[in-house]
Amino acid sequence: MAQKEIMEQQDIRKLDVTKLHPLSPEVISRQPTINIGLIGHVAHGKTTLVRAISGIQIAIPYSYVYRPFNTFGLTTRFKCELERNITVKLGYANAKIYKCEDESCPQPLCYMSYGSGKEDNPPCDVPGFRNCKMKLLRHISFVDCPVWLLRLFNLQNNFALCAKALEFVLCICNFLEQSYKIVGLACELATNMKITFRKLGHEILMTRMLSGATVMDAAFLLIAANESCPQPQTIEHLSVVDILKLQNLIVLQNKVDTIQEHQARKQFKAIREFLKGTVAQDAPVVPVSSQLNYNIDAVCEYITKIPIPKRDFVSPPHMVVVRSFDVNKPGCGINDMKGGVLGGTITKVVLKVNQIVELRPGIIEKNADGKTICKPIYSRIMSLFAEQNKLQFAVPGGLIGVGTSMDPALSRSDMLVGQVLGDIGTLPEVYIKLKIRKIKQLHRLVGVEKNDFGKQVSNLLKGEVLMLNILSMTIGAQIITVRKNSATLQLTAPVCTAIAEKVVLSCRVGGHWRLIGWGEIEDGVALDVQTIPAEMFS
Repeated sequence: MAQKEIMEQQDIRKLDVTKLHPLSPEVISRQPTINIGLIGHVAHGKTTLVRAISGIQIAIPYSYVYRPFNTFGLTTRFKCELERNITVKLGYANAKIYKCEDESCPQPLCYMSYGSGKEDNPPCDVPGFRNCKMKLLRHISFVDCPVWLLRLFNLQNNFALCAKALEFVLCICNFLEQSYKIVGLACELATNMKITFRKLGHEILMTRMLSGATVMDAAFLLIAANESCPQPQTIEHLSVVDILKLQNLIVLQNKVDTIQEHQARKQFKAIREFLKGTVAQDAPVVPVSSQLNYNIDAVCEYITKIPIPKRDFVSPPHMVVVRSFDVNKPGCGINDMKGGVLGGTITKVVLKVNQIVELRPGIIEKNADGKTICKPIYSRIMSLFAEQNKLQFAVPGGLIGVGTSMDPALSRSDMLVGQVLGDIGTLPEVYIKLKIRKIKQLHRLVGVEKNDFGKQVSNLLKGEVLMLNILSMTIGAQIITVRKNSATLQLTAPVCTAIAEKVVLSCRVGGHWRLIGWGEIEDGVALDVQTIPAEMFS
């Protein structure tokens, strides 16, 4: 509790949103206001870098806020993530960046980073300057993009091994909360008496990455110094950054401790050659070792140079849900139960404790006439958290945990991912059919196996099935009509989105979802929404 007292206090009664700024002391003390995405090839050190900066094993902080684990500061939820040192789900961790107030403190040693719960003015750790205080400059949130990479299994003509494999699949699906994959895997076992995992779920990587990319203000591109550059997934991730027009990019040449200096210089030139003609061609390339904390202070200095994003504090509030939880333990008493918890980023305005909000699309049903309708979920905000820091109000930027009064059964296991939260009656329409314009297709596939590398992307065809990424929503769609640079798509599930929102397109290539292009929403067919008058909640 003493730690909380040395942070700036928030008073919702004195809140004046017209005077708020992302660097306001009462904001930056408790909540991150800048989102930094982590992209790069699998096992290039993204999660290790975050641990070096924030001291947190990155994963899912919102469940940690309401249900702490035994190990303090450890937010990894899934056992398989810890055992294999990879990120499966979209993960988050916050960090504060400080600088010594004494100008004579040498750079970049004068820059330090700590976890989100650190006091606002800690003492400097540089020898000779330990009597000086440090000033809080930035409060950031890292968005770690996941990977699900399982090894190759070939179990042929062995029923016992197949049964064990199915048991293993059920276990993995339980860990990853991806039970919908059980049917397909079980069918493969039954028909072929074998199971093959070949980078199963790299298609999930891109969809999860794009979910995170919708809330990124800047990005770190990690490239391992002990591997050739570029790796296939590095190319694909950089293509996504190019699509999103993300200008603030920092390239980190990681694992420099594993190679000789001349090898590092040679790879540095290869990185520069790879970045030519991309959005990252002028980005700084910083050599680091995340394991040994080498040059992390230089990374902190570059973080302070990221421009402060412009935030909207006056429009109706708008939050994109990227995680949702039921934080109640089995056997929890009715009086001790907590409502559903949502994790996401606020894109506009301010959310406040005790505020009544609406989630769309909400619950999708069919009425007596067989017509599909959407019933928004209405709820009250009971609490706001940024990791362990309790908030009275939350501003745009950073990843926020929102405790609500809704039935927790609605929010468990990411069931509300893709929903949009805001004031009652202010959210966009809910569409079941979309017309996409300004479609730009990639000329060639990227991030694929060697035998498919450079394969041309075919034109869109009527009846073709695509996967769409809209905000944090990942949905299937079938092409109804297609023209030169536009197409009409029938969605497999309704989505709440606005006109001109960006849509990323992927198609099935060789059993995997591959990025093929992007466009923006021109129009659509909206569902009927069963609204409730706001005065009913007063």
